[in-house]
Amino acid sequence: MFPVAQTWLLRQGNSDLRRHGIFTWTLPAWVVTLPSGTSMNVCPSAGICAQLCFARQGTYRFSNVRAAHMRNLLLTLDDALPRFEEMMSEEVQHRRYQGRFVRLHDAGDFHSRAYLKAWLRIMDSAPEDVSFYCYTKEVGLFHELVESRAPDNFAWVYSLGGREDRAVDLTARHADVFPDEEALTAAGYSSQSASDLLAVYGPERVGIPANNIPTLRKKQGRARFSELQRTADERRDRKRIRHEQPEATGSILR
Repeated sequence: MFPVAQTWLLRQGNSDLRRHGIFTWTLPAWVVTLPSGTSMNVCPSAGICAQLCFARQGTYRFSNVRAAHMRNLLLTLDDALPRFEEMMSEEVQHRRYQGRFVRLHDAGDFHSRAYLKAWLRIMDSAPEDVSFYCYTKEVGLFHELVESRAPDNFAWVYSLGGREDRAVDLTARHADVFPDEEALTAAGYSSQSASDLLAVYGPERVGIPANNIPTLRKKQGRARFSELQRTADERRDRKRIRHEQPEATGSILR
């Protein structure tokens, strides 16, 4: 028996996503406190994007929305994960998803190897006309587990602004967040504004204009995410080098 409407795991996205037949699976963004009281980073490779994340603003902060996202996260942890895989594998068989797309993580990311592997098995078991896609900053994990054996119905794009940016091949598909459409066009990127699907099925240099959230736009300024992350990485490198250098002890000239 398939789930009734009130129990769907996948939700219809905003109006733009619905127009293109896109359903979503959402987790909380970045660091959250679990019911046990322990902290968890749901976006392990997040970098400067954590400071500029739209999913930590606005409606994402409503108590009912946060509770729903937390319920989703708890389904993907520890002993609950096998049951989540079973339920999701069953759900995507439903005719509701025929010829449709499932976007994973409009907030959150692949927070563990086990969780990513579960999704790969779900995709493998899904009907051929159900397509899955995502933006991700888990570059190393995808190099290891996805790139050599990706399901045919799965597409992804590496999104810059994370701690693993240096592992992204900038000659292949990737996405960067720009202050506006004019900036991304000037940099030679193609906007995905017309359809989120362009991020994975369109030109390989994907430009995303920043969300119109005044506080975040002010923080970002005229830089793109990759530039802000590069600056942060260089600052961290300098700090590490200073820490690793032995203290000057002086010497006596003879």
